[in-house]
Amino acid sequence: SVPGVIECLKIVTKEKSQRIAKFAFDYATRHGRKKVTAVHKANIMKLGDGLFLQCCEEVSHLYPQIEFESMIIDNCCMQLVAHPHRFDVMVMPNLYGNIIDNLAAGLVGGAGIVPGANYSADCVIYEQGARHTFGEAVGKNIANPTAMLLCCVNMLRHLNLHYYASVIADATEKVIRSGKVRTRDLGGYSSTTDFTRAVISNSSY
Repeated sequence: SVPGVIECLKIVTKEKSQRIAKFAFDYATRHGRKKVTAVHKANIMKLGDGLFLQCCEEVSHLYPQIEFESMIIDNCCMQLVAHPHRFDVMVMPNLYGNIIDNLAAGLVGGAGIVPGANYSADCVIYEQGARHTFGEAVGKNIANPTAMLLCCVNMLRHLNLHYYASVIADATEKVIRSGKVRTRDLGGYSSTTDFTRAVISNSSY
């Protein structure tokens, strides 16, 4: 606007808010989940986040079997750390999602553990759930490949190749449970290659 003043435009539409809310409730229904939590900052961004929250509330009425609650992003972060068991499925705008997925990954072991997925009407892309938090590991053969392996598992399941998905998932779980081969984020000194070879050797294929 003037030197030293920046304006940032945030666009929220009813159509897309309803779409992501419906996806969340459909996901909960499909996977036998009991509750959906909408995360927002409508107490400050009354119109933009207010519209998103309103759309979530409207869509929730179409799914009476699923409990619905809303939570401000600040409180949500604290509750995730203090009482993670109170959450099931969470739905939120993109910015809050970037914050929450890194926090959630940290709660269960770090960026190298959690797989992620990006859905559209036409395709799905599987990638690590927290991609930007361990950039210093690039090219050093020290990163935990678990997240990437689980992304492959999810992709194979999406393609209905369930046998191959189970082979990789079971082998990865065996390596983690045994604790003999651990990358640095898991408290060990094994390399990415060491971990991957351990998964292959534990494979039943």
